Amino acid sequence: MEPGLRYRNGGNTDLLDLIDIPTGVALDCGCGAGDNARLLRARGWRVTGVTNDASERAVAAAECDHVELADLSAGLSFASDGHYQLVLLAHILEHLADPAPLLADARRVLAPGGRILVALPNVLHYRQRALFLRGRFEYTDTGLMDTTHLRFYTVESARRMLERNGLRIAAAGTTGGLPWWRARDLLPPGMVRRWDRRMLDRWPTMFAWQALFLTVPAVVVTPAPRSPLASELATDAPVAGSGIASG
Repeated sequence: MEPGLRYRNGGNTDLLDLIDIPTGVALDCGCGAGDNARLLRARGWRVTGVTNDASERAVAAAECDHVELADLSAGLSFASDGHYQLVLLAHILEHLADPAPLLADARRVLAPGGRILVALPNVLHYRQRALFLRGRFEYTDTGLMDTTHLRFYTVESARRMLERNGLRIAAAGTTGGLPWWRARDLLPPGMVRRWDRRMLDRWPTMFAWQALFLTVPAVVVTPAPRSPLASELATDAPVAGSGIASG
């Protein structure tokens, strides 16, 4: 890891594999050192990164077409309406005291037919549960209990939070698995994958370390205005199922 960089990894391939639209322009919010941007560019995307860290910006510039230096808690004021086909929020929302303003701005800058990708850590992963049962609630430099995390989510509470903020879940996934420990390297890989997937599907909040969501803006249907005559007729009409007729 380069000096001064906290978030450097191989990118979140499992999250990016949920993308179901043609390539275009992507906005990588909280781009870190550009690891996801590198994967997106390899798939044909043009990427604008966003970070509030000058060290990250200098490194991410090699992977992005452009990098904005901005505080995501203040929104995306630099971005134009409807400009991006993809907005990436990979392990970002847990760092915000209130995710609602950023999610509203993500919907604003999204082009028609675009997607918002979200990854969030699951705070009730079995390893973290074991620590809680032992009375330990300790912050760490990275991981589920990262010192910069301001909010904590489970797989289900993450889903509800996104839906409350005007998003519809188009696809979802989890990564994680059973506590195989050393047995993971001794057992047939196919069997390990099948049982990991089975347990993740059945008890995601126990065995998933991250929840993955492909979302689109929810469609809000606004009722058509009613004419005064229609309103008057509706008032005088019998109430269906009431057993009471006017007259």
